[in-house]
Order: sequence, then C-alpha cells, then structure tokens
Amino acid sequence: MNTTLTLQTGRACLCAAITLGFAGVSYSQEKESFPDLVKRLEADKPKFAKRHQDLLNERYDLSDKPVEGLTMTNGKPVQGGVRVKLPNDLTWDKLNAMSPEAIKDGDVWPAGFYPLPHPHHEAGGMVFPKKQIDEVKKQTQRDLTRFDLDYDLPDHMLPEFPAPIFINTRPDLGDVSKGQLVTLANFYDLFHGFLNTKQLDGLRLLLTPFPQAQFNATHDRRALLATQGVSCFDCHSNGHSNGATHTVGDIRPNEHRHRIGTPTLRGMNINNTFGSQRAMKSVEDFTEFEQRAAYFDGEPDQASRKGVNPLDRGTQVQAMAEFQNILGFAPSPKLASTGWLIPSKASKSELNGEALFHGKALCSICHTGPYFTDGLMHDLKAERFFKEKMINGRKASADGPIKTFALRGIKESPPYLHDDRLMTLEDTVEFFNVVLETHLSTEEKADLVAFLRAL
Repeated sequence: MNTTLTLQTGRACLCAAITLGFAGVSYSQEKESFPDLVKRLEADKPKFAKRHQDLLNERYDLSDKPVEGLTMTNGKPVQGGVRVKLPNDLTWDKLNAMSPEAIKDGDVWPAGFYPLPHPHHEAGGMVFPKKQIDEVKKQTQRDLTRFDLDYDLPDHMLPEFPAPIFINTRPDLGDVSKGQLVTLANFYDLFHGFLNTKQLDGLRLLLTPFPQAQFNATHDRRALLATQGVSCFDCHSNGHSNGATHTVGDIRPNEHRHRIGTPTLRGMNINNTFGSQRAMKSVEDFTEFEQRAAYFDGEPDQASRKGVNPLDRGTQVQAMAEFQNILGFAPSPKLASTGWLIPSKASKSELNGEALFHGKALCSICHTGPYFTDGLMHDLKAERFFKEKMINGRKASADGPIKTFALRGIKESPPYLHDDRLMTLEDTVEFFNVVLETHLSTEEKADLVAFLRAL
C-alpha cells in the first residue's frame, strides 16, 4: 500500500513537472529572484536576436520595395516582388518543373518555404511591433515591451497602423476609428452613438488588459514592471492585425508549436471555424478559449497562478462576440457583390488572374464564394517536399490541416500563411504554385497576383 502511494505520488509529481516545463516557465524559475531572471535573459537576448536575424537574412529580401501606385486603404504602400531566396543556380521555373520527390531528395526546398520560427522559439509568448508598443504606452501608460526579446519583422512588411475600422451595421460611416488606434482611452468618444450598449461593452472588454503568460504580476513575467496584462486588441489592433506574433497553445512538444500570424478580425461574421487548426465552432467559443487557455499556453495551473480572468458566457463573451461580428472588410471597388470582378473597372491582367484563380491555379477549390473561403480546413502536405529538420528551436515537419482564411482584402494583411512565412502575395503565389503543382507561367503568376490585390 505504501509502495502504491509512493508510485502514485511520483507519477503526479512527474506529470506536474512535465506540464509546467512545456511552455518554458516552471515553478523552479520562481526560486530565481526577478532581478536575476532579468539579468540572465537580457544577457541572452543578443545571441538569440542574432540567430533569428541571420535566419531572416538567409531566407528573405526584407528591403523596402513598394509596388508603384498600390496602397492599403489609408495609404500605406503594399510591398511587392518575390522575397523568398532560392538556393544557388536554382530558378523558379526549374523548381516548378521538379517533382516533390526530386525537391526533397535534392534538398532544394526554399528556406523561406519552411515554417517560420518565433523570434525566440524556445521562449515563445506574445511579441508586439514597436508602433503598437509606443501608441499603447502613449495613450494608456501600459508598456508591452519584453525585456528578453524584440519583434522581428520590419514595419514596411506589416499591415498599416493604425488600421481603419469598418462596421457592417453602418457602412456609411467609413473608417470609424478616424485614423486613431482605439484603446480604453478613446473608444467611448469614437463609438458611442452608433453602437448599442451591449456592443459598446463588448468593445470595452476587447480593449481591457487581462493577465497573460508573459505580461502579469508574477516574478516569471517578461515585462520589467508588473503589468495588468494584454487585451485582445493589442494583437488585433482596431479589429484587424498589427503583425504581433505568439506560439500556439495547443501543440506539444514546444518544437512543434507553430508561430502565430495574427489574423484580421474583419469579416468574422462569415467564418464557420475559428483558430488556425482548432476549428472552434463559434466566435464565442474562441473568445472564451483565448482568455482561459491561449493566454496561458494551454496550462490551467499557470493561469491560476498568474491571474486568469474567467468571462461570463451569457453577458461578457456574448457582448465581445457581438462587436466582433459587425467588423467589416475594407471597401473593394472593383468587386461586385457576387465576388466577381466588375469588368468595366478591372484591368486585363486582373481579369486573366480571376480566370486562373477559378481554373488552372486551383485557388477556388478552397477559396470559394464572395469572401473566398469555404470555411473548412485543408492539409497541403507540404512536408512531402522536404526532410524534417530543426530550425532555431522549431521542428519543420508536417503542419496538418489549416483553416481556409478569407481572401477579401488580402493585400491589407501581410505577411501570409498561418505562421507569417511568406512576406508578399508574390511569395504566396510561388509557394502554392509549387505545392499544388499547377505549373503557372511567369505571366500567369503576375496576373494571379494582380487579381488578389483587387479583392
């Protein structure tokens, strides 16, 4: 009996240790004083920053090369050109002519087509672009800076900031944010009068910071000062995306966890599934999951320790969902209500691209209807092109099924794919041309990009 009790106790302790170790934060770290933790991680910061920057430089051309005459809604230039670098002596035409087996055997899968790791994949956690950090601090005196790592991608590769907000219930208002980042400091002035009380309270909650794994009041946080936490709209700023990144909370071990490319919340009302792989069935489910689990890497014990804030499903969660469900897409003047181009407003290249999208390029198999999503999940099986390998703490292997994201307004939401591995729409077309084995010509790829920019 005593032996059984000892074994059970040992198993419980082992399970607890494994669970805590998954996210890189454990009770053992709390024995380290906070000043010592800061000193240790700040000393390590340059090493991991260089490791990640070297990877980015190896993979991509991240220079500022905007497309002439093409901007996002509020005027930020759209970046163009293929940014993924190819191995020496390889061209896109040569790569497209190769079979998956030949690409894998020759080890010529482009580096930029592998999964993109988090800026410090072993550490993980939320990381915010500098513009978001600066504006939140200016308006609310809340600091989203991490002392152990910085955001990785240049600003010109990100969505415009602050992004405009369009609401389906009042399209006549245009950008209701009036060019401002919406925070607790200004939301009431901007939105009262055309939101009902429930929607207004939902917006307030989406802007309210709650404790999160790296931003809280414990001594294993990653902010210098004890903090209230983060809000939903710290990543989905103005109901869109600012490019903030994280690692998913639902995959283990850590080396298999995906970097998260923060998706836009525009068009939430047309989605059937939520989360890149979890396929939750309502925005209410997803909103509640984020607060109870994703904020704390899927670890309930960590949530209890750091300050989880359970939301009431019938009032708070429903109100948050109601506001999210009225967020609309940016205007697209060349599209009819059917999702097809208006011929009199479209260029020849855009019309050719539309025909390719619905034909040879195979895009419309998944991206259907006026919003260009079938609401399902699909497995690209990209792992058939490469050998499994470790990349800066991230194991490149099978991704599994990924949600089909809507393509409406896609030029406003760089970078692309679920983990930000593709910087431009040109990169995205090259990726799918290889993965789907569609053998598009150079001209056809350019036409397809022209169509995507018009959506």
